[in-house]
Order: sequence, then C-alpha cells, then structure tokens
Amino acid sequence: MLPLRRMNNPLPHDAVVPEPDSGSSKKEQVARMFDRLAPRYDLLNRFLSARIDLHWRKDSLRHLIPFAPKKILDVATGTADLALLAERILHPDSIVGIDISTQMLGVGQQKIEKANKHTRIRLESGDAEAIKQPDQSFDLVMVAYGIRNFQNLTAGLNEMFRVLRPGGKLLILEFSRPQNPIWRAIYQFYMKRFAPTLAGWMGQDKKAYAYLDESARLFPERDELLNILKSIGYTEGEYKTYTGGICSRYLATRPL
Repeated sequence: MLPLRRMNNPLPHDAVVPEPDSGSSKKEQVARMFDRLAPRYDLLNRFLSARIDLHWRKDSLRHLIPFAPKKILDVATGTADLALLAERILHPDSIVGIDISTQMLGVGQQKIEKANKHTRIRLESGDAEAIKQPDQSFDLVMVAYGIRNFQNLTAGLNEMFRVLRPGGKLLILEFSRPQNPIWRAIYQFYMKRFAPTLAGWMGQDKKAYAYLDESARLFPERDELLNILKSIGYTEGEYKTYTGGICSRYLATRPL
C-alpha cells in the first residue's frame, strides 16, 4: 500500500507573489507576469546565466537516459526549452508541456514548429495544481524553474504524483542558495541587485525579476524539499547541486 499523501497545506513560500498589492490570486499574477516576459524571456535568461543553465538541463536529462521514459509531462513548460532538450536527449514517444501563460506557450510553439518537433511535443494551457491528464499517465514528470511559482506547492507535487505511473520519475530543477558564505553573498548581490537592474535596461520588468529572486530565496530546498516529497509518497529522493549550489536537481520516484 502506498503511503498516505500529504494534505495540500500552504507553505510560507506559497505566499510570495509578484504583485503584493494586487487582489488577484498568485496564479493570476504569475500568468500575467510571464505573459509580459515572454517575448524576450529566452534571450535574457541566456544572457543572465551565461548559458550555463543549458548545462544544468542537459546533465539532468542525461542522467535519465538509462530510465528511457516513453511518455513525458513537462510542467510549467514555458517556452518549451526543457521539452525540446528532452526530445533530443531521451527520444520519448511523446511529450506534453503545460503552462498557465499563453504568451510563453506561444513562443514555445514557434520553437517547436521551427525544430519540426510538433508530432512529438504538444503544448497545452494547463494548471500544475489541476493537471488535465488521467491517473498514472506518464513515465517522467519534469519541471524546470517553475515549481517555485506554484500557488500551492504541495498541491502541485500531489498532482504530479497522481499522473506518474508506478515506478515513474519526478525531475525538478530549481534555483537554490549556495552554502559557502562568500559564494552566497556574491550570488545574492547578483540576483537581488544586478539581475533586476539589467532586466530593466533590456526593457524587461524589474519587479518580476525581484519576485523571482524572493520566491527562490524562500523555496524549500535540498533536504527540506526531499522531506516534503517523502511525506507525499515519493521514494528514492535525491538531489545534486550545480555551480556552487546556485541550482539543484531533484529526483524522486512514485513507488511500485
């Protein structure tokens, strides 16, 4: 018998929102924010990360090559970066990508059409906390840099558990805080001061990047996130850090 899954109780991180003075839900605020960011999102992300985020994604996916997933769900797919890499590295039969931002999906669809991958990758408007897919539908569920934007983290993790088949894998890529004090101070200055300022210079929303920093700062990470996954019912939880700890990869399994 599977362990009882955790109730969808809100966590302190869930209260972080892009527009603190807005009366709308976090979900609505996040969708509006990414709709605004969509046209130059990929360009700015590559510039701010010096393209090292591609290494994090590729390394995470290559780790799953022996698992050979055939059906993949990409939650908070955004502009379909991870979906396109997964198609190239893992060669699944199909990938479904969902996101609440229609503008991000539009950019992602253009990239999929340009790569001629529309027969393998399908994008849909979808909510991570109410996934419109049957139980036990996917071999792999993955989410890159989107889980911190969930309105209710445990609700989203429960939904991803539901659509995983027994033995299926969950892959999470998310920013984390470096544990080395010097590296942490440099990273915090970069994220809190430099990145929002640079985003403003490039015509992007400074407040959005300030929110992304705060949401990453309060996000439960490493052992804390593994404990949450365990309480929901996931097993074999593990994590790996990249680039001094500014990014972490989490893997977990829905047990047989």
